[in-house]
Amino acid sequence: MALRIEQHVARGEIDNRERGRVRGRIWFGGRDQPVVLELKGNCRRDLAGCLTTFINSELVAAGEGEIEMHPSQKGVTGDMTASRKVRVLDVPLEEAKQIAAKGKPIPDHLANALYLEWFSDANGRVVIESAGFRVEISTPAWEMTPEEEPAQIAATHQALRDWLERLDEIDEPPPDSSFDPPNEEPLDEFGHEKLMRESDARTDRYMQLLAKYEHHPDRERIVAREMGWEWLEEALEADERGALPPREKIDLPPLEPNPATEGIDWVRSEGGDIHHPLTKRVSASAMEMWHFCDERHLLGESGDPDLHEMIFQLQITGAKIAGALDSLAYDDGWRDGGFIVAALKRTLNYLHQSMAATDRVAPKAIVLPERLEAFRAELFEVREEILRLMQRFREKRF
Repeated sequence: MALRIEQHVARGEIDNRERGRVRGRIWFGGRDQPVVLELKGNCRRDLAGCLTTFINSELVAAGEGEIEMHPSQKGVTGDMTASRKVRVLDVPLEEAKQIAAKGKPIPDHLANALYLEWFSDANGRVVIESAGFRVEISTPAWEMTPEEEPAQIAATHQALRDWLERLDEIDEPPPDSSFDPPNEEPLDEFGHEKLMRESDARTDRYMQLLAKYEHHPDRERIVAREMGWEWLEEALEADERGALPPREKIDLPPLEPNPATEGIDWVRSEGGDIHHPLTKRVSASAMEMWHFCDERHLLGESGDPDLHEMIFQLQITGAKIAGALDSLAYDDGWRDGGFIVAALKRTLNYLHQSMAATDRVAPKAIVLPERLEAFRAELFEVREEILRLMQRFREKRF
């Protein structure tokens, strides 16, 4: 889903001294000529207006894992900052794996990382992310004001959405007003997106009708008629006449998760419930932040609305992820990759709203900075995992 190149970068520079334009050069190990960046947009506030240079002290050996990249990177900026918070291991990777296998917490700490993201015509989404670079930042030629920062953050989220839409256009079939796929063929992600949009529209209409006829004694039948649900209207009338047969109790055997995919497609919660690992992670993160704020009396009716929004939108994200992924625990070898991709794509809208609210909360200083930075880092890690899963199911790597 992203071309990650940090291990191959020897050094580079990002120049945002001209407002609305980012130029740059990236040198790879073992190559003389740099890749040249010509991007529309700006860096985040910490790099806006500056010339940023960086050197990789952890470069892999030249030629190891050769990277293919177009020498001219033209496109738009994504998120570009030198203050992205990431978790850095305090022990070697192999030792961390052994600790994790025992179910113990892995020693780590939060550190600033250089994070450079852009969307190029040639290579799509490209990311450089590392806490091991030596970074130098010049005096800004111009400064981004606190009032301008939310618009810049929104632009980075929009750049990701635009890129996802361009991915769709590459593979999406021509528009067909008579969209009616054969019943025996599974829908692709575009078919599922269409059905989801149509479902949203029907839900909106249904809620409007319920409100319109709220106090009418025949509300259910009137709403069913206006929705075009003749079968429901007839069933309601038959039920009133006592013409429907008594409902039979159906005992269904309990679903059992596939033991071969435990830890990959499902885990158990502390209460024994089955969830996808990402569902559990997001729900735990939202609940942890909620408890943190509630214990300090930051919520409630008088609480900050952006703080409420920050947590609420992450809770919705968790619910949407559950709808997309939790059923994987019970699959029998067949998975509807198109539905999963379409559903995960929609979760990004809620996650981005949580991220935007987090950025609005930060300057208010109502949450400890280190706690908010840890939460922000978690949101970005969740976004990367969503994008990784979308790529997995788009490529049908089941």
